[in-house]
Amino acid sequence: MKVAVLDFGKTNSKLFVFGQDGRILDERRTQPKWTRQDGFSVLDEADLHDWALGAVTDAVENHGVQGVMVSGHGCTFALVDDAALTHPILDYEQEPPAEIAARIDRRIPDFAETFSPRLPLGFNYGRHMLWLQEVDADAFAAAKSILGYPQYWSWRLGGRPVSEVSYLGCHSHLWAPRRQDFSSLVDAEGWRGQMPAFARAGAVIGERLLGGAARPIAIHNGVHDSNAALHAYRRQGLGRLTVVSTGTWVIVLNPDCPLDVLDRDRDMLVNVDVDGGPVPTIRFMGGREFAAISGGWQGAIPQGAIQQTIDAGIMALPSFAPGGPMPDRPGRLVGRTPDASERAAAALLYVALMVDLCLDLIHSQETVIVDGGLNTGGLLAGLLAELRPGQAFLQGATLEGSATGAAALAFESVGRDFAAEAPEPVDAARFGGLSGYRDAWRDRVGGQGAAIKAAGGAR
Repeated sequence: MKVAVLDFGKTNSKLFVFGQDGRILDERRTQPKWTRQDGFSVLDEADLHDWALGAVTDAVENHGVQGVMVSGHGCTFALVDDAALTHPILDYEQEPPAEIAARIDRRIPDFAETFSPRLPLGFNYGRHMLWLQEVDADAFAAAKSILGYPQYWSWRLGGRPVSEVSYLGCHSHLWAPRRQDFSSLVDAEGWRGQMPAFARAGAVIGERLLGGAARPIAIHNGVHDSNAALHAYRRQGLGRLTVVSTGTWVIVLNPDCPLDVLDRDRDMLVNVDVDGGPVPTIRFMGGREFAAISGGWQGAIPQGAIQQTIDAGIMALPSFAPGGPMPDRPGRLVGRTPDASERAAAALLYVALMVDLCLDLIHSQETVIVDGGLNTGGLLAGLLAELRPGQAFLQGATLEGSATGAAALAFESVGRDFAAEAPEPVDAARFGGLSGYRDAWRDRVGGQGAAIKAAGGAR
């Protein structure tokens, strides 16, 4: 059996073909396009659909895939009737007008109910739902179903409309993790009747005949991408884990962190795993910040440039994107003017130092798995292992933990084995002065000592 996984990221969307042995047999990539329409930034859904349908059709014809699964980024919803969107899909990177924000923000549930901090833009997609409802009530009235982003694509490709807990529980304001039910906001706004019945991530929710195939392929219910990565590693029986999932966002998930230590002002929250369990989380836009600091660097970073950057004290100080554990601070570079490779080194060191801080704040003391595109070449994981010698570090055998977890869910749902490659042990990097560089960075950031001491991180 083979499965095609559509991994819809905010910056890049990808298709992977997985075999039962966990190997990636083929892949394709594109970038979603965002356009302006009626005062909103919205997804060019038709363009992305054409790419996705073409990629899946080719996977059916060239590899004989028998199912298609979706993994999707958070913060995004879709309103649909029986056949189509009733409003274009909103870009989560836009802020409601101030007068509307003042009204809708009064209706947001308390953090103690949803464990969704009040975040800017559409980082809580319930907030964007309130905004859209204010300005286009007809789109809500016409909608038969309110879908999470992965569920939209599973539906668009031929599945039935369903809800899925890992996506609803992703800092949306729509879910109450302790009750394992919709939040008070859903009932206050009358949305419960538009929320479809639940299906587990990976469940078969339809089928479709594509290309020249003799029989239809299964359409599997989609999943939130970082929760898919968590599932990928949990299923391998590795014991207690913290997962660092990297991409546009760096998501640090520690299921063993006590809920009462989560600080809503540091972008700490509860995600929900595919079985409805709470997963304490801290996050920042690491991929976006890496691109901003590095000037769009692509490819490997010379290790010599990292040592030069440490020796010169060139540092990036937070924050270069909204949200994160240190919001409302203007990001800046300090030290002498770096060359291009030193800027890239400073960017990677920044991501490593931010992850290190997040691991302290989320009370991580167990094994850490580093996954995703920012760990190309294993350098990020190596830096973290050097910074935190008291912890064991592993890294994904591929960079595609989210897609691998999504594939596993699809195979499991039809009773098939899926033998993903085990993560690899990480050797600590060996850079002179890294610990002192970290201490100097934290001193410059300021105000972190009490939080870090209280967190009791494993260093």
